[in-house]
Amino acid sequence: MAAQPDLVDHSAALLSLHVPLLRIPPFPGASVAAFSRLPQDSDHPSTLIECIALLRNKRVGGTFWARQPHLPPRYVLVRSAGAAEPMGALINEHDESLIWCAVEGARPPGHAIVGDCDPWHMLSGATALVCARDDEVRLIAALLGVPTYLTGSQGEAPSRCDAAVETVLADALPVMACYSNPFGGVPLSLIELIDLCGYWRALIDSNRDIAVGIGFAFWKQGSVLPLLWGGGASRAFFRDTAVAKRGESAAAVWRSKAPSDLIDQIERRKIPIVEVEDGFLRSTGLGADCVPPLSITVDRLGPYFDPAQPSELETLLEQGVSDPALLTRARKIREAIIAAGLGKYGHGVEEIPRFDPNRRHILVAGQVEDDRSVMTGGCGLTTNHELLERVRANAPDAFLIYKPHPDVVAGHRKGAVAEGVCRQIADKVVTDRQVSSLINMVDEVHVNTSLTGFEALMRNKIVTTYGVPFYAGWGLTRDLGPVPARRTRRCSLDELVAATLLIYPRYLDPQSGLPCPAEVVVSRLTHPISTRMGALVRLRRFQGRLRARLGRWLSKEIR
Repeated sequence: MAAQPDLVDHSAALLSLHVPLLRIPPFPGASVAAFSRLPQDSDHPSTLIECIALLRNKRVGGTFWARQPHLPPRYVLVRSAGAAEPMGALINEHDESLIWCAVEGARPPGHAIVGDCDPWHMLSGATALVCARDDEVRLIAALLGVPTYLTGSQGEAPSRCDAAVETVLADALPVMACYSNPFGGVPLSLIELIDLCGYWRALIDSNRDIAVGIGFAFWKQGSVLPLLWGGGASRAFFRDTAVAKRGESAAAVWRSKAPSDLIDQIERRKIPIVEVEDGFLRSTGLGADCVPPLSITVDRLGPYFDPAQPSELETLLEQGVSDPALLTRARKIREAIIAAGLGKYGHGVEEIPRFDPNRRHILVAGQVEDDRSVMTGGCGLTTNHELLERVRANAPDAFLIYKPHPDVVAGHRKGAVAEGVCRQIADKVVTDRQVSSLINMVDEVHVNTSLTGFEALMRNKIVTTYGVPFYAGWGLTRDLGPVPARRTRRCSLDELVAATLLIYPRYLDPQSGLPCPAEVVVSRLTHPISTRMGALVRLRRFQGRLRARLGRWLSKEIR
């Protein structure tokens, strides 16, 4: 007999069928809590059979985000207090399977648990369900084909419900209905609603073993937590480091800010580490200015920018993306990004005239020199000065345009090249133009590991890499760095975009506070809502300006 799991203090009342079967999970900080059914019919209705098949595939409906306690291999799931006494015949009918009680007040023999649980998980090993007629778990049981017994009067044995799944679910799945879109825009059909819930389910399930977040600055925790939420309590997620030390679960780590001694302890105990970093479409401001990210990457193999070992992104690219619908989405989102001039830290499109009509123009992207992507992916090339020298050596007659990294220009990070030194190598230094507009103007882009190279590939520019960024080695770039031999596949541009922007990162809608598809964030960044700048952001920008001015003054004094 399996050990009895811990009881939970809060009880779960039976949910009647007037509660919608499909609901928005209670993501931390979300401002939208429920779907609203609209008065009009959907323009693209689906059949009941299609909706039932998709529900089974996505495993959504009811409290699918709730906890998943330990379960014995076989059991009768009892959710009706009135069925406690007359259960003997049912137990014998099901080979004396254990009885599982999921409501307060019912204490039949066997194991018991109280509180909200994932109904799909609760029914995963059930040989039968005993419940009241208005219990929504009955709907999930019908989808899974679990025999259901409905309770009647006190003392009477439950009666078998033999209704077809379509009959049981007909009222709960109004196929002609139209619903509000939590991200705005076009309303959702029922099939689209199920798809969206399935997207959230996959995200939540991927996070269930993550018990703690380490190294996350306080100003980014609110936007990161919904993307790491595994359906449980979240109040101590960024503080309870004792959980990680015990080794009971995985730890999400923002390694550059995490205490090194704590990381050492976690690694020694072989506790799974989940690497979290900024996504590729980040925000309308700098992270160094304490502007929270709208996207993150989450990787259980290693950071995507470190070529020393495969990452989940590298694995995706090596395996390839073949789904035609996904490749179509990739092409469309690439076109939207190009049209808006969207980059990691902002957007805008302007036509910049060429500086010398008779010379090949090359854009050289500067980076933060102590950034982890440079330290690991640069493979020995760690300074912007050296990058400029290498580009000039490879293109002695080209017109070199150098764009320092925005964090360096803002005075927050390391990587400044003395103005006099820079101008001896580069023909032009540009700090006040959007990188997307510069990419559009030049013939080539040369980078160490900068994301600017990926943004240039999306705009069909020739890209030369001197380090080993994640997009090197797939047949799309001219690679001068030591690309790992394990990168053997030749990728199309749409495959690269699909893996890098649609599959791998996670996105948060800044308006609803809900995890969202990439297209929503592209729209938000393209049409940002004007908001008042926070005091912390204003302070960080003031500090950066002071550092930048001091650096320029010291540079002149040294010369």
